[in-house]
Amino acid sequence: MADRTVFKRLNFFRGFLTTEEDWNDGERYHLQKRQLHNQVLHAPGIVPQYLDGLRVRQRGRGDLNIEVSAGYAIDGQGRDLYLPEPVIKAINPADFRVPQTVYVVLSYTEEPTDFVAYKENLQFKGHKRISEGVKVEVTAREPDIAQEVELARILLDKGVKAVKDAVDPTSPRPNEIDLRSAPQAGVAGSFLRSTERIGLADLLSSKVAVYSHLAHVTKVPVALDVLHATITLDMLLAAGLVDYRNIFALMGNLIALQRGMILDIERDHPDLSTTKEFGTYKWNVESVKLDRRHSMELLVDILTTQRNATEALKSLFAQALRPRTKAKGAPEVPSELIWEKLKVRSEDFTETLSVEGRDFKRVDILDIFDEDSEKKHHFTIADEKDRYRSRQRLKYPDGVMVEDVGVHYEGGNCTFEVSNIEPNRDVILVTRIDYVRGDYECEVHVNGRKAPGLSVPGNDMKFRWRNWPYVIPAELATEPVLRITLTPLKQDRDVNLFKVWAYQAV
Repeated sequence: MADRTVFKRLNFFRGFLTTEEDWNDGERYHLQKRQLHNQVLHAPGIVPQYLDGLRVRQRGRGDLNIEVSAGYAIDGQGRDLYLPEPVIKAINPADFRVPQTVYVVLSYTEEPTDFVAYKENLQFKGHKRISEGVKVEVTAREPDIAQEVELARILLDKGVKAVKDAVDPTSPRPNEIDLRSAPQAGVAGSFLRSTERIGLADLLSSKVAVYSHLAHVTKVPVALDVLHATITLDMLLAAGLVDYRNIFALMGNLIALQRGMILDIERDHPDLSTTKEFGTYKWNVESVKLDRRHSMELLVDILTTQRNATEALKSLFAQALRPRTKAKGAPEVPSELIWEKLKVRSEDFTETLSVEGRDFKRVDILDIFDEDSEKKHHFTIADEKDRYRSRQRLKYPDGVMVEDVGVHYEGGNCTFEVSNIEPNRDVILVTRIDYVRGDYECEVHVNGRKAPGLSVPGNDMKFRWRNWPYVIPAELATEPVLRITLTPLKQDRDVNLFKVWAYQAV
């Protein structure tokens, strides 16, 4: 937006002979006033609560196309970026020097439309409207927030065949859509660049662990002040209230508390103050000159030295900060004999399952080809060679006939989520399968971490229903929601799923 020394709006009066210049001035006045408001009172970025928030998603076909949903954003010039309908963009790896990070960006466009010319007098002609629009691009150039808004970024790897939604949105892998860098506008907007925002969040997370140990375990009282300041800063960052307007003051307050803590440790905790790691911590905290002019150089210096200081203390307390694993108690999963009984069970799997004198609670259930159930569990199949629906009326070994609908897929992988998990407890998945197509193995990942493989040996041509059990060990069941991916190891052998029950011991 051009700088203006004064704003003038139209003032109509009787006898005022207006021209096209007057009317265009009137339009420019309101346009520039709105842009000024957006520019100075709202951080540039996406307005998340409007329409579908301009979210970037994979296409259901599992290819190199992405979909940008409808939404609204504001760029650094205060211009409105309004996308009323979803847009599909194709990514061509040949356009880039992979491996390379590419950016999905939104920018403002306008063009004159509705041209008219009056044949009675050809001097009277022109465009009656200016159409305001947006352009969605996939580019290798890092976006300039003053001119455009980043919607997502993707690290394209060599040989990329498909772009997918991130299995773990907090830590996207190559060829997965990374939404962490998309800025948010509105009241909680922030002018921090995405790399600074993410880096600061990671730094504060490490600080919380270190100062919590210093305060509560090592009993350094002043460390409690540093801990509370760190938690407060982390909360402000999460709310989008930290940017260049206040980050120097906030970090300055934190560093001042750290320096006070250093004096306290040197006076009362000689066992800590004489270690090499504490010396490194002290040097990094005290080396920053906060009286320098606020600049990007100073901010980089602050974040670098704070990161080095935190790593020094983490090294000092490495043994104490190592995550503790849960002690093994009584086994939570049934014995092999009970597994065989569950496999041939024809009765429905109820909310409570009593096995070997123990009760197991059903925490979730996925019903294949039930649209609501599949949507709730984010059920997807990607990169498959073949897929087809199957409605079967088959028998269990006890002769009971059951009808169910499921899906068969060959190659690729299947992903779904189970919810309501009590973390750090074994999870038992029981899947109804058509056992006529047994003899397959799957590689299993839980929340992106490799899990024990799934093996389905044998088959049965007569009594075809089986309920196949699989155990997710407690050390992998660390979140309330588990995202499970099944990848067949034999690409020429199809895998089928009809219903999935999830249980945990009571």
